[in-house]
Amino acid sequence: MMLFLLLVLVAVVLGIIGAAAEGLGYLLAIGIVVLVADVAFAAVRLSRRSRRPLR
Repeated sequence: MMLFLLLVLVAVVLGIIGAAAEGLGYLLAIGIVVLVADVAFAAVRLSRRSRRPLR
C-alpha cells in the first residue's frame, strides 16, 4: 500500500511540474504513464487477493 501511495504522489508531482513549467510537457506525460502503471499494478494485486476461496 505504501508503494502505491508513493507512486501516486510521484505521478502527481511530475504532472504538476510538467503542466506548470514551460517546455517540460514530457514530465506530464511521464506522470500520466506512472499513474496508469500504478493503477494497473494495484488492480492486479487486488485481483490476486480476491481469488482465494471463501471458507
